[in-house]
Amino acid sequence: MGPFWRGGLSQGAVSRAVILNCPNSLPFLKDRVDASAVRKMSAQAPTEELGQLSVEDASSKPKPDASAASNGNLNHDSDDSEDEADEAAAPAAGTGAAKKKKKRKPKKKKKSPTQQSDPPRVLISRLFPDGKYPKGEEVEYVNENRYRTTNEEKRHLDNLNSDFLNDYRHAAEAHRQARQWAQKNIKPGQTLTEIANGIEDAVRALTGHQGLEEGDALIAGMGFPTGLSINHCAAHYTPNAGNKMVLQQDDVMKVDIGVHVNGKIVDSAFTLAFNPRYDPLLEAVRAATNEGIKQAGIDARVGEIGGAIQEVMESYEVEIDGTVYPVKSIRNLNGHTILPYNIHGTKSVPIVKSNDNTKMEEGDVFAIETFGSTGNGVVYEDGEVSHYAKRSDAPKVDLRLSSAKSLLNVITKNFGTLPWCRRYLDRLGQEKYLLGLNNLVANGIVESYPPLVDKKGSYTAQFEHTILIRPTVKEVISRGDDY
Repeated sequence: MGPFWRGGLSQGAVSRAVILNCPNSLPFLKDRVDASAVRKMSAQAPTEELGQLSVEDASSKPKPDASAASNGNLNHDSDDSEDEADEAAAPAAGTGAAKKKKKRKPKKKKKSPTQQSDPPRVLISRLFPDGKYPKGEEVEYVNENRYRTTNEEKRHLDNLNSDFLNDYRHAAEAHRQARQWAQKNIKPGQTLTEIANGIEDAVRALTGHQGLEEGDALIAGMGFPTGLSINHCAAHYTPNAGNKMVLQQDDVMKVDIGVHVNGKIVDSAFTLAFNPRYDPLLEAVRAATNEGIKQAGIDARVGEIGGAIQEVMESYEVEIDGTVYPVKSIRNLNGHTILPYNIHGTKSVPIVKSNDNTKMEEGDVFAIETFGSTGNGVVYEDGEVSHYAKRSDAPKVDLRLSSAKSLLNVITKNFGTLPWCRRYLDRLGQEKYLLGLNNLVANGIVESYPPLVDKKGSYTAQFEHTILIRPTVKEVISRGDDY
């Protein structure tokens, strides 16, 4: 501080002026002390304490606000809490009041989210924190297999498969949420690349595996590249890098998605059309798929299932631009079994009547998928390849092309035998890989799946579900409110 005495005032006059004009200068004084007490105390104030006071300071500094004065918090250079100020003020007031304690708000526990975001980014495992995922549609067996529903031995076998079932239900819930978001958001005018990336980003977010680190995509994520096959193209089309194709108002687009958790692949597809004139075509294929599911079960013969599918499918017709077209089952496309990390197993389910007496068996997993067409009802390979998979029975070949060797290493470590597309290699930073990829295909190590098309000008539709042939019931694992 600067010099205390200034201007010729007596010591007593100065002390009174300081205290009366700035009572907050002394920390032990409170605003409830009356004026006489202030004068009395000022007269008795020790000289050394008064020596710390300055008339200049008292008159030039602004007074603290009322709330600060009432709280006794007059030291503007202090960061003490309200509690400390209250505790200091209590004995000075002479009230003997107990020290105030600051009430701490209890920390709120983070609640698990109860609904999905838009676009889907909340982990399925967070939406179901108990680790139990929704069941699919359970359908009891009929006739000679009806006993299985309540048989204790069969129920015990079912319980042994709890991890298997939970992985499948986890993947199925991710599939449902991703596709239902897609159904609401896909619109004419969007590019196929935009649509495919949107679906695949959702699946990866829902399962919690982005697939960018080595081996991550083998834990969970995409089990089959997003197929976006339009009009006369029935299957196996997804955009490669640089694709500029745009969805049109009059297009009929098949959306085929595979999702897996620990290699348990849910394969399910639906068809979108924005012009209601195609509704009978879509309804024919949806009804045919549901008939195939109805006929499926333990000991069911696949050739007979195909006959039932065909009968339903071909009972429909569709009128387009004044011409009536019968809806035909595409006879060289089939459903199939699904094995761990392998989307195409050893059994097929035709969608036309055949003499195939292969039986469905307990423990099988089937993709029941049907395709209807206004064209010839036969497809052939045509167009740029986008879908690939490493063969599970790939021969051991001494690869001489270095690019093929390095690419095979990337495929094995990131996809194993799961299907993938060229966009997935692009995501991993692979460049100039086509020569090596074609070499792997030529040597029978990698299988390519070209687009499958009916005649130009025709329209095709697809619906597909994955079913589990459990010991007690068949479970349509991918069933949802949408289809």
